Amino acid sequence: MLADYITGSLTTTAGTVPRISTSWSIQDILNTIRVRWAIGRMNYKVEPGLYAVGNPHTNSDVFVTCNFKLTFDHVRKALAGMDAWMLVLDTKGINVWCAAGKGTFGTKELISRIGKVELGKCISHRRVIVPQLGATGVSAHEVKEQTGFRVVYGPVRASDIGEFMKHGMKATQEMRTVQFPLWERLKLIPVELSYGKYYLFLIPALFILLSGMNRRGYSPDLAVTDGLRATLNLFVAYIAGLVITPMFLPWIPFRRFALKGLLVGWVAALLLSRFHLTGVNLVEIVSWFLMIGGLTSFLAMNFTGSTTFTSLSGVQKEMKTALPLQIGMAALGVVLWIVSKFFAL
Repeated sequence: MLADYITGSLTTTAGTVPRISTSWSIQDILNTIRVRWAIGRMNYKVEPGLYAVGNPHTNSDVFVTCNFKLTFDHVRKALAGMDAWMLVLDTKGINVWCAAGKGTFGTKELISRIGKVELGKCISHRRVIVPQLGATGVSAHEVKEQTGFRVVYGPVRASDIGEFMKHGMKATQEMRTVQFPLWERLKLIPVELSYGKYYLFLIPALFILLSGMNRRGYSPDLAVTDGLRATLNLFVAYIAGLVITPMFLPWIPFRRFALKGLLVGWVAALLLSRFHLTGVNLVEIVSWFLMIGGLTSFLAMNFTGSTTFTSLSGVQKEMKTALPLQIGMAALGVVLWIVSKFFAL
């Protein structure tokens, strides 16, 4: 069964090429929403290969992209009104930027794909347009040496392709600038939230169970009252790390995401303490500051993998330093919280 974005085919000297629509169907829109919530995200991909947009000919431009369908959809939408070719690389369903870092959107795959689709038989100009975010994975001179095709680096955003082509394949400074505005950050929040949905239920359940402990034995009433309070604190920490931190990312002090998250977590803990939600004895209050700070710091640091604010090496360096401290804070916080149960009346 053909995918709904395939509207027909085009016969070339290299064989039959699928012709695709530049419009999104209702199903495309629904699938986009679904993928934004990480439902089926790791299997949301298209077949690698060559695709035709409009009625391309031997002098039409070739736009290289990945086989993550969300990216594929944005590129084909940006090509509306053009006669062009889309060369889709096998990135294992990963977007261009991440795949370039992993090496799947890279020189070897581009060279291989050019050969597999016999691109030289379809076009005469020997030129492919590669997205700028894929530049870290593609060596232009190697592609030229092994295939004869010249690599032209396109704009950062697919939505700028039209203007890029109108200016004779010359990008403005704005087209070359990697931006990460509020709307882009908000779009990533659902994915990050969904990744922790199981922990959001399991960990509070454990805290509810442990909340009944006290120096007199075990109290079901305490399990409910203190357990619900603990659940609220954990939920606030979760939201602080995965929603508040990315929303206010540019304005939160510090360069490292772990420190940004720690600061937001401690502000959240301070607000909770004003309403006596972090307990009444000093040991329990300290325990919650440690747990909330460690959790929000970790969640905020995890967000670095979804942003363009840091490099891959920068992320790895930060994780190596911060992760042991985050684990230590959270673990010490849990121990102190359990100890505090025996200070209560």
